[in-house]
Amino acid sequence: MLSFFRKLSIGGKIKDGILPDGVMSTPEELLKVKNQSTLILKDETELKESVYDLLRTIKDPEKPQTLEELDVVYEDCVNVCEATAKGVSVIRVEFNPTVPHCSLATLIGLCIRVKLERQLLALFKLDIYIKEGAHSTEEEINKQINDKERIAAAMENPNLRDLVEKCIQEDE
Repeated sequence: MLSFFRKLSIGGKIKDGILPDGVMSTPEELLKVKNQSTLILKDETELKESVYDLLRTIKDPEKPQTLEELDVVYEDCVNVCEATAKGVSVIRVEFNPTVPHCSLATLIGLCIRVKLERQLLALFKLDIYIKEGAHSTEEEINKQINDKERIAAAMENPNLRDLVEKCIQEDE
């Protein structure tokens, strides 16, 4: 449920499930805001651009460059698929590890998922995949980075959580 609150926090940081001052205070207000069109991005192109802008600044876990600088993510890697019956946008992100045996591909996928879940304002379903044929174990990694329970378990590990936070931290 916390990711739902994060999406509604309008870019504010949530610590320990507490919403920032002045955003919203009651569950009724949250439900009211959820239904307002101001939280839904205007069109598919705007959503794609917003997602790509978030992805491009993620840092590589091993190198000082960003994922964009290493061509791990690129403008065409984000696709907005047809919305579900309930009107939830489906965002598919495809990334290309630097080498076919990249040992940190799962961590890169985790960073992508965490950053998007924290920063996007619209309600969405997120699918993250390694570019087909770009990794020797792409099927296993795709399964891991799209499994909610595995993601939650990974983020409970303090060392892994710190590494993810370091990779997704914005430079000021």
